[in-house]
Amino acid sequence: MGFRVIQWATGGVGRAAMEGVLEHPDLELAGAWVHSPAKEGVDLGTLVGRQPLGVTATGDIAALLATEADCVLYSPFMADPNVVTAILESGKNVVTPLGWFYPPEEERARMDAIAKGAGVTLHGTGINPGGITERFPLMISALSGSITHVRAEEFSDIRTYGAPDVVRDWMLFGKTPEEARTSIMIDALGAGFRQSIFMVADELGFDVEPQLRTTHEMAVATAPIDSPIGPIQPGTVAAQRFQWEAVVGGEPVVTAAVNWLMGEEHLDPAWDFGRPGERFEVEITGDPSCLTTFKKLHPETVAAGLVRNPGVVATALHCVNAIPYVCRAEPGLLTYLDLPLVAGRAARRLGRSGPGVEGRSRR
Repeated sequence: MGFRVIQWATGGVGRAAMEGVLEHPDLELAGAWVHSPAKEGVDLGTLVGRQPLGVTATGDIAALLATEADCVLYSPFMADPNVVTAILESGKNVVTPLGWFYPPEEERARMDAIAKGAGVTLHGTGINPGGITERFPLMISALSGSITHVRAEEFSDIRTYGAPDVVRDWMLFGKTPEEARTSIMIDALGAGFRQSIFMVADELGFDVEPQLRTTHEMAVATAPIDSPIGPIQPGTVAAQRFQWEAVVGGEPVVTAAVNWLMGEEHLDPAWDFGRPGERFEVEITGDPSCLTTFKKLHPETVAAGLVRNPGVVATALHCVNAIPYVCRAEPGLLTYLDLPLVAGRAARRLGRSGPGVEGRSRR
């Protein structure tokens, strides 16, 4: 059946990942860890709205560590390095959207030694951070020379993000600007974006300062705005922009930013997505410059996004598609710079049988 995969957590990313594993011809779903007692013992097929698979979810970490599997796709809300270490030491590869994209030297050395000691691989991937902010900028940069700036930026309607507790209690939408300035997002998101930024800076050869420059901008509602966390009241935060910059002599050279809006109406100051609408952008300033826009990774409506958000699905599938490559790689902590190009797989009805990443040739 191919590589056996355990899905660790079954929220939005986890459910999309399980669907992706079930559709991937080289992968088999071997188990899932769940946080909620209500999900314990539930068949994994039922959890994703399919026919039963004969494999049930569990909150028993020890049981999953003892399960025969090749890889764990690790995607709880927050990463626990101790759990990741235990998974690696159990002899399972780990693919995760929660970090380890390009960790600081000490952390990389520690996790690399753990993975090598267990004969397995740890790989961080995803979308933002985890792809938009490093894989694609580096790929597109090959079209330019004399590069002076790299920018990766998200423009999203945060009402489509189906995690109301996160939007309300962590991102602090609907709070006063003073309260929102205490948000952990600068540090929590910054931990990931910092890795992306330094990967790009190091690979392109920028001599950046060790500390990133960060900014946090906000707009408040001028009238009630309907949202999945309830009405956003006038005077409370309805749009936020977080930005992280690596600088050389005070000049920004690598920038990552997110623009999260509760729609485009009733905002002070006035704020919108611009003519292109919701999107991800990667821009290289150099000789020549290049601007790449990623569309269709956002839902068409707020309601559709709360059912199935393409950006969340893309996050999951970037992880799923990496699994065969990671399982075949040498042990250690491996980044995009260490692995070959990762590709998706043809739809089952259109594909050839057998593994797709072993380089079968038609010549």
